[in-house]
Formats: sequence, C-alpha cells, structure tokens
Amino acid sequence: MFKGKKYQNNIKLIEKNKQYDPAEAMDLVCQTSKAKFDETIELHVRLGVDSRHADQQVRGAVVLPNGTGKTVRTLVFAKANKADEARAAGADYVGDVDYVEKITKENWFEFDVVIATPDMMGVIGRLGKVLGPKGLMPSPKAGTVTMDVARAVTEAKAGKVEYRLDKTNIIHCPIGKASFGPEKIGENFNALMGAIIKAKPAAAKGQYIKSCVIASTMGPGIKVNASKIG
Repeated sequence: MFKGKKYQNNIKLIEKNKQYDPAEAMDLVCQTSKAKFDETIELHVRLGVDSRHADQQVRGAVVLPNGTGKTVRTLVFAKANKADEARAAGADYVGDVDYVEKITKENWFEFDVVIATPDMMGVIGRLGKVLGPKGLMPSPKAGTVTMDVARAVTEAKAGKVEYRLDKTNIIHCPIGKASFGPEKIGENFNALMGAIIKAKPAAAKGQYIKSCVIASTMGPGIKVNASKIG
C-alpha cells in the first residue's frame, strides 16, 4: 500500500526494531503526528493470554487523567429519580423503551457510551446484537451497569476508556490527542498500562505483556519497551 511523503519522512525518525523508553516514545509519537487535523494517539498492547478462555479475559475501564480529547455523548437507560440524576449529571440522552425502539427501528447511533441501571438490562437485552459488535453494550466490569448513573456519566465525560482483548489477544485504546503533548499523553499511557497490568488474570502464564506499540492516526507504530513500564 502506498504511503504518502509525510509518512515516509516520519518512518525515517524511527529505528525499525528499537524498543523505546516510554518518555522517548511519547516524544516521537508527537513528532510524527503531522496531519492537518489533531490526530488521535492509540495504544496497542499484545498480551500473553488466550482470550478464548474465560479465566484469561482482560477487560475493564480507567479514567484517563487528561481525558481523551473527544467530546463523549452518553445515552442512559434509567427511570424515575435515576433518570433525573443522569440528566443532572449532563447525560446527552436519557430514556428507556423509547430509545430501544429508536435504535432498532431507526438505526440510531448518535452516542459513544451507553450506561444503564441494573433493572434496565432486561429492557435493553435485545440490543445486544447491535450494541455488542460496536463495543457499546453496558457492562458491570466497565462500570456502565450501575445504580450510580451520575458518577458513570461524569466519568465518561471526563475521559473514561474501556479496554478489552480482541480475538487476537490485543488491546486497542485511545490515550489522547497529539495536541496534548508528550507529558499528558505519557500520563494517560501510564494510567492505562497500570490498569492493564493490574488486571492480569491469575491463569496467565509466562510473559504477560508481549508487545506495546503507540501510534498516531496517520503515523507509524512506535515500539515501547514493556520492561520500562510501571
């Protein structure tokens, strides 16, 4: 696949097989973010686990200290006073069956995070097939199935990200925007990596972090020395 001149120039800044110390990697990822828009910085971590086994799943959520740089739209499924709490906390959309129908009948997806009180899970269960593949289904592990809807909304707006293994045992997660600068991106990186390390399953054997790469939207991948993390 043809890569543009900017990408080719960025590649020259990176030593192909070198694993960079985290601070150096954060500097480089900002240097190689040359697009005309504010590029998202993503973290890709390959773990030494097998996601096919239930006891080796790695999933959770963490509030990034500097947020993601993205405006997060929240949809909350709740009733009565819990619905009022969600609205007061700044939720963008609050409802119950009406939003289930809007999603199923109108293919409506103008939201980034779905939060629900436990009693609403039966109502939104039929959305599993459409929300699941998009990574939007509420989950107790991610803190999005909760009675404390106000806190969940506040955390989502503040930059809470959910991390989970894909089928190839890799976690892909945004850790900010290029405009944040190396220091803030580094703080977000440390927060997310700390959460992933803490979430290591007891059943995991051998090397847990196999590889760690950061990259901007249009930039090349930069390998981070996993032994220098934490």
